[in-house]
Amino acid sequence: MMYDQAAMPLPVVSPRIGPMPVVRVLGTLLLLGCLAVFLSACGSSSRGGGAAGVAQRGSYKVGAPYKIDGVTYTPQEEFNRTETGVASWYGPGFHGKSTANGERYDQSERTAAHRTLQMPAIVRVTNLDNGMSTVVRINDRGPFARSRVIDLSRTAAQELDIIRNGTARVRIDQLSAESMAVRDVATAGGGPAEQNAAVAQAASGQRTAPAPTMAAAPPPAQVVAPRPQPVVVPAQPAPQPVWPTTPQPPSVETPVASGSGGRGVTVASLASGTVPTAATASALAGGSFYVQTGAFSTMENAERQRGAVRSYGTSEVSQASAGGRDVWRVRLGPYTTADAAGIVADRLKRSGYGDARVVSE
Repeated sequence: MMYDQAAMPLPVVSPRIGPMPVVRVLGTLLLLGCLAVFLSACGSSSRGGGAAGVAQRGSYKVGAPYKIDGVTYTPQEEFNRTETGVASWYGPGFHGKSTANGERYDQSERTAAHRTLQMPAIVRVTNLDNGMSTVVRINDRGPFARSRVIDLSRTAAQELDIIRNGTARVRIDQLSAESMAVRDVATAGGGPAEQNAAVAQAASGQRTAPAPTMAAAPPPAQVVAPRPQPVVVPAQPAPQPVWPTTPQPPSVETPVASGSGGRGVTVASLASGTVPTAATASALAGGSFYVQTGAFSTMENAERQRGAVRSYGTSEVSQASAGGRDVWRVRLGPYTTADAAGIVADRLKRSGYGDARVVSE
């Protein structure tokens, strides 16, 4: 009897061995793919979020001695450093990378690298070839070429006009009050934004007592220490009348000491090329330095900008004449020293007010 496929169809049975491995392989590959995507997402999110947060905030750092190319450098905390040498700058190749104190380098900020100063610290850098100067915050280590003393960010280098040549001979003057202010903020965990705000406050005289920051760190020691002090103060009432009589004979010198703290007068005198005289002393005491942000042909435009810069300090609109026509000037101040006004001018430039400059009357 012959087999008739139409009359007697046989069921087609697929072998069990064939499809099962295929299903298992596909399932395994799918599972591994999902697992890989999950792990890569977790890894990238933790690396991006955590690293970026740490790098952006940074920390206060002095550091141990280190050796580069056979030369040993010993970092130390100081607040009155002055030196002269060659400045260079670094930009695109380092943008976005971590600095020596853990911040993220931003070439558009006014920062710099120094070989031994604590991080952060505030210094004024003056180009000795053209007299231009800017204030920068130290947050990195370098440069390590033997003739160079500071490595500037691109923005700072542009303000000193050294981009084209690459280097320039400069003088570095550390700003002690501002350096102490950023130290206190950084040790308390404050990042670049908080440090810049502290610098502006120190420059305008609003940040007058860094001691409360220190008192917050060791409260028991500060609570015990003030108790003996009231006993000492009433025990010496006699020296208080004697103290004012000492400055009275040189009455001209008193405003100089109180108006600038000594440091401001020295730096301002070197920057302007003037010698502190009696007239200069009285001008400093009266607060004759201003930051001019713009001059406008209409008072409405001047008032509009005054409202925009009001948060940076006391502002005013004054009328003057330029080129035979009336103009309205927008100014902040007065400030007691050129350094104090310079800090505010730098902050305004960093915020987009490129015409901000220090003027005196």
